[in-house]
Amino acid sequence: MNVVLDSVPAFPDRENEDFVAAAPGAAVLLDGAGVGVGDSTGCTHGVAWFSGTLGALILRSITAAPVRPLSECLANAILAVRAMHADTCDTAHPASPASTVVAVRVSERTTEYLLLGDSSLLLATQDGTVTNFTDRRLDEIGAAFRGGMDRLPTGSAEHTVALAAYRARLSEHRNRPGGYWVASNDPEVGTHALTGTVPTGTLASLTLMSDGASRLVDRFCLDDWSGAVALVRDDGPRALIQRVRDAEASDPDGRRWPRGKSRDDASVLHWRLG
Repeated sequence: MNVVLDSVPAFPDRENEDFVAAAPGAAVLLDGAGVGVGDSTGCTHGVAWFSGTLGALILRSITAAPVRPLSECLANAILAVRAMHADTCDTAHPASPASTVVAVRVSERTTEYLLLGDSSLLLATQDGTVTNFTDRRLDEIGAAFRGGMDRLPTGSAEHTVALAAYRARLSEHRNRPGGYWVASNDPEVGTHALTGTVPTGTLASLTLMSDGASRLVDRFCLDDWSGAVALVRDDGPRALIQRVRDAEASDPDGRRWPRGKSRDDASVLHWRLG
């Protein structure tokens, strides 16, 4: 199994709310988030605990049941996590910790994938074509509400207020028909995930990225998906993450690239198949 991965918190003194891991025949990447008003989430454990615990259980479910659909693996993992903290936390809280999910299962014949939220999966074929798969529903909903926030310097007092208002508006559309879907406490979200299957023999590699890493391409426009895959393949995930950090450092207040956070946790997993 030829896999390299890396995950770096936004700042060294803060918890990393991403989770990325691989096992024989499977890989997962989660980007945790507390989406809602203020700091209250109803959970005493926190976002990093949620994404890490859920990610580990999804990976276990994928590998333990090779024929179980990925959506069912996700649902089973959500149920297990919910049971683990239902007695101590308000699992019905509207801002309960949540996470994006990218999950893949690779067999000799087929590669299955599942996406929920705005993390990315890049499939590179043997002929050099790279295709990006991302669940863009969160971006599409958010575009209607972020204009005022994006006009303000990132990190300023005004931007902080606008960011809280933006998150509050997003929470009204979280895990609802016509909105966007992320993993939280409802196992039914798995039925809304984007899923697919491709022949493994056509693939050279697959790459999983949290949006803190994919922003090199989809927000900063400093490379394309083929270039990003080549960078990770040749120099490793840390090289791509460093390019993101350099770009963030060059634009700390978001004047060139408006964004909710000046820096974000960044995770990359690259799996060479061919």
